[in-house]
Amino acid sequence: MTLVQHLQELRRRLLVSLVALIVVTLVVAVFAYHPIFHLLRQPYCDLPANRRTGGVGCQLIFTHPTDAFFIRLKVSLIAGVLLSSPIWLSQLWGFITPGLHRHERRWATTFLMASLVLFALGSTVAYLVLRPALDVLLGFGGDGVTALLEVTQYLSFITTILIIFGVSFEFPLVIVLLNLAGVLSSDRLRSSRRIAIFLLFVFAGVATPTQDPITMLALALPLCLLFELSVLFARWNDRRRARKDAESEWAGLGDDETSPTPAPGQTELPEETPLPEETQLPEYQPLLSPPTAELEGAARVGSGAGSAGGPAHDDAT
Repeated sequence: MTLVQHLQELRRRLLVSLVALIVVTLVVAVFAYHPIFHLLRQPYCDLPANRRTGGVGCQLIFTHPTDAFFIRLKVSLIAGVLLSSPIWLSQLWGFITPGLHRHERRWATTFLMASLVLFALGSTVAYLVLRPALDVLLGFGGDGVTALLEVTQYLSFITTILIIFGVSFEFPLVIVLLNLAGVLSSDRLRSSRRIAIFLLFVFAGVATPTQDPITMLALALPLCLLFELSVLFARWNDRRRARKDAESEWAGLGDDETSPTPAPGQTELPEETPLPEETQLPEYQPLLSPPTAELEGAARVGSGAGSAGGPAHDDAT
């Protein structure tokens, strides 16, 4: 395919993905907005009555006339992106696949499915942590202080935590990918385990918008567990690679030696046979180097002619 054809293919797939996103977002806005909104509001509704204004119900407020429209639009758009992901992911996959080999397609499919599962797992953990995190945060005010949350700020808070947890759970895939590429070994990962765990706790404390210890631990502890699982995978992969290299017929070759590769259809390399005499290359003979004797003879002839012409010139004068 030419460059113009690639661009046309990309435009077509982007158009299909955009149409699917718009259609699913409209369907969610009309038919599924209220169930999704109640699901997002449930962590706040599960709080004790003294944490909510009035103590009865779990009403959220908005302070601007256009907030209600943008709330429905935001919830529907987020749900539309998630629910239409099979369509736009299939379009993305169809655009990338023709340029990949069979084993590359297999690995890409595995990593894509693993990334989706890890993102869903991280978002689920974040949703389960929201209720105790809100209880801790709203309890800092003490007695006589209740929360009156604005719906736009509450939804921004919820979606930020869900996205941060979902993206953070992709961290083990990066380690596995680097190990498969030969950049990180299991020995190096085990030797830097303490530093990695410390950095994971620092990341959890900085990345979570709540800054409370419950949310930080809820993110840091699963990340540490996933890190240990990635180390175990790296150890298994290194042993498998070492065993495969040891069984190879070229294991004893040095880094600067070429591996003997038989021709297609042959199991062994043919033995070297000398060329026939008629096909032997002639010895090298210089073409532009005349014999030294001929050069010396030409020089003597030139000098004799010069001496003979000298007296004749004197007689003429």
